[in-house]
Amino acid sequence: MGQVVYTQVYLEDISQYDEMNKAFGEYFPKTPPARAVLGVARLPDAAIQINAVAVRNLAERRAVYPPNYQPTDSASPGMLTHDRLFVSSMPGSDPVTGKAPEDPAAQVDLALDRMQAVVKAAGLELANMVFVNPYLTTDIPHRVMNERYARRFEFGNTPARATIEVTSLPGGAHIEYTGVAVRDLQQRKAVRPKNMPPSPTASPCVFAGDTLYCSAKDGFIPGPHGGIYATTTTHQLRQTMRNQLDNLEEAGMSFDEVVSTTVYLDDLSDLRAFDDVYAEYFGPVMPARTTIQQVAPTERKADKEDHFPGLEQVSFIAIRKRLDH
Repeated sequence: MGQVVYTQVYLEDISQYDEMNKAFGEYFPKTPPARAVLGVARLPDAAIQINAVAVRNLAERRAVYPPNYQPTDSASPGMLTHDRLFVSSMPGSDPVTGKAPEDPAAQVDLALDRMQAVVKAAGLELANMVFVNPYLTTDIPHRVMNERYARRFEFGNTPARATIEVTSLPGGAHIEYTGVAVRDLQQRKAVRPKNMPPSPTASPCVFAGDTLYCSAKDGFIPGPHGGIYATTTTHQLRQTMRNQLDNLEEAGMSFDEVVSTTVYLDDLSDLRAFDDVYAEYFGPVMPARTTIQQVAPTERKADKEDHFPGLEQVSFIAIRKRLDH
């Protein structure tokens, strides 16, 4: 457990945060990992789910604290390893009072400022980020979040990203950011398939050394008349995997090199059908996986342009095979 450097905790009832936080701390009495916590609508098996990243190489592993940081949780603000930095979820609330301003843009800026403070405390810059999860409730318009977020990164060279709407966040926050940075910028490289235009908010994938972090993709068909046209979860998943294959091939990789996925389902009732299709894309060694239903199911109707709502999203982490192995 001492080699765990980052965890994500999913709760169906965010009011159980304090109880979770106390129990969590018992397992990491000395140097707790960085951590993100979010409230979701439904989980496959139990009311809580935790995933984790552990490192084999403990060299240079240390907790990172911004100046004047007042620890209140069983988590380190950041966890530095020999080659990367894992950043805990930083909420859009005042770090002193814990209160969130009424203005959504101000909340976004606060969350970004707090994430940046952790990154700088590790001696890095936001340009070192390779993957970011913005978690937000319906109180934060995506347009506002994207506009403020884009100001912090170089156009077309942003981190990979999975923007996830959730039911609730700890402390009454409405947005939080968590993510991963690479220490050596020479180890960072954005990957963009030719059918994807440069974006001010997310790169399709970003390398951190031999690790490829890929943004969450859904069943969106790219192109001049792009949109989601498939009407079922399984049909959308096939297009999602096509989109992710474009990313992997642009990086010179394949599905066999995917080691971890996060699956966001509109309705967990679709899980069995989803799994039947999902399993077709991987070999005998399946990647680790986290599966959640983050919000209540959407109404499955087409809009005036015959676009259907997204019913699933999948993000990837892949490890490039070394030729000398």
